[in-house]
Amino acid sequence: MEPRLPTPLDDFLFDLRGYLVLKNAVEPKLVDRLNQAVDAIPPLKIGEWLGNAHRRDYTQETGFELHNCVELGGPFEALIDHPGWVNLVHHYCGEENSYVDGLFIDECILSVRGPSGHHPVHSGGYQGALRGAYHYANGVFRAGQCNIILALTDIGPGDGATMVIPGSHKSNFPHPLQGSYARGDRMDHLEGAIEVHLNKGDAVLFVDGVMHGGSSRTNPGERRVTIYRYGPLWASTRFGYEYSQALLDRLTPERRKILQPIAPLRPPVS
Repeated sequence: MEPRLPTPLDDFLFDLRGYLVLKNAVEPKLVDRLNQAVDAIPPLKIGEWLGNAHRRDYTQETGFELHNCVELGGPFEALIDHPGWVNLVHHYCGEENSYVDGLFIDECILSVRGPSGHHPVHSGGYQGALRGAYHYANGVFRAGQCNIILALTDIGPGDGATMVIPGSHKSNFPHPLQGSYARGDRMDHLEGAIEVHLNKGDAVLFVDGVMHGGSSRTNPGERRVTIYRYGPLWASTRFGYEYSQALLDRLTPERRKILQPIAPLRPPVS
């Protein structure tokens, strides 16, 4: 696949809306390999580990969420620097043209959500964390974190699509209803929110500061996505997960540099 480069239209829409839809971001063969890997995951209870990957569901309604999913290997490693988006996330949140130019993946999650599942709204520009903040000045983007949600299944009406409130990454005011939704209310009818529908292999890129969540899945079957969160190379993992040495050792230098952009600096062993 040819690497996708940011275009002037990408910059305009990302600045305006806080998100981009990347059509056919990942090739069908890789999507198939990812789904085969998901099918092979044994049953896990919340809190159980699969190697260095950890089931940690945010809520009962958000469904199965396997953190550190890159540790599953193979196709999940291919997403680290995938040409469908790596140049875009570097452009928007990689401290481009600075002395700390580079990327770090601080979270990578496999999410499988069934009927009735949803994710309440969160984030937004108003009193938002610096980690997810959006900034543009002097010709460069300085987003604190950009997320890539890759669809492993078709996600249309009733499938529990990601929802966003376009432009809310720059909001100076709280959404009047955000408090109730943040306590677990469903986002489906929140004023200003829209569903982002994706075909299998499409992805949505968004700054973490945009208000977002997940609509209720009313259809049978599963919504399967991977969520890779990119930020500047000086960032740290949110929950303290570490990448295993076995994973780091088998990665290409380019992929290892994203997972471990700053290697430990220790005195030589005498």
